[in-house]
Amino acid sequence: MDHVSKYLTEDIKLSSYEDKLFKSDLMFKDHMLVWFISGETKIIQADATYEFKAGDIFLIPRNQLATIINYPKHGLPHKTVVMHLSTERLKLFYEQLQIQKIPPTGSKIFTFRNHPLLESCLSSLIPYFYVEGSFPESLASLKITEAISILRFIDPQVDAVLANFDVPGKIDLLNFMERNFMFNMSLERLGYLTGRSLSTFNRDFKRLFNTSPKKWLLEKRLELAYYHLTEKQKKPTEVYLEVGFEDLSHFSFSFKKKYGLSPNQLRSAVV
Repeated sequence: MDHVSKYLTEDIKLSSYEDKLFKSDLMFKDHMLVWFISGETKIIQADATYEFKAGDIFLIPRNQLATIINYPKHGLPHKTVVMHLSTERLKLFYEQLQIQKIPPTGSKIFTFRNHPLLESCLSSLIPYFYVEGSFPESLASLKITEAISILRFIDPQVDAVLANFDVPGKIDLLNFMERNFMFNMSLERLGYLTGRSLSTFNRDFKRLFNTSPKKWLLEKRLELAYYHLTEKQKKPTEVYLEVGFEDLSHFSFSFKKKYGLSPNQLRSAVV
């Protein structure tokens, strides 16, 4: 995979994927504001799937599990400008406003399509990626502050996300795992998102599911793949990434071991 990232600062980068496809399961520690220059992306969360193309702009909140599949398109790479809205910067921004704390409204991705104000803000960064020398932190701070101000102007509800600095508290592990088993996260990350240490996560998981996380996750992903192949009549190449596998051959091997048929054989039998 030919991936190139140019950084103005640790919070602002130009990202480009030249390969046919890149898939990752991520949980961002910062809110991410993304502007598409070219290519397409599919973002799969527990409750929704989003598709973005050239010109689109979106904000994905921090601490949210997502499968992200990036595609080049029309002979052009998957290229984006990405701005990290870190907790530290946001605290400084909101301290000056002294707004009343707003209850969180959920974990939705905010979509802005090609809003002219945001596009103008983010596109103005492009020339700096090709100028030699370091990018002044003072200028980076101004550009990030401008982006936050525009987001608040476009959608005041964004305050409920950007001004929320809470860390994940202990939540219902059974419900969380049933909703998020398709994401390839380390057990440490899963523990963090459910408000648990790794040892507490493993202990609670064993008590609830009477098996190890590894075995349970494999079973759940294969069951979801079976549903997609039989009920949705999807192709194996469309399924394996979305249910949590990284490799098609590993998916096919595991699927045949469980069901006695390869994904292609099962699909042929039901089509």
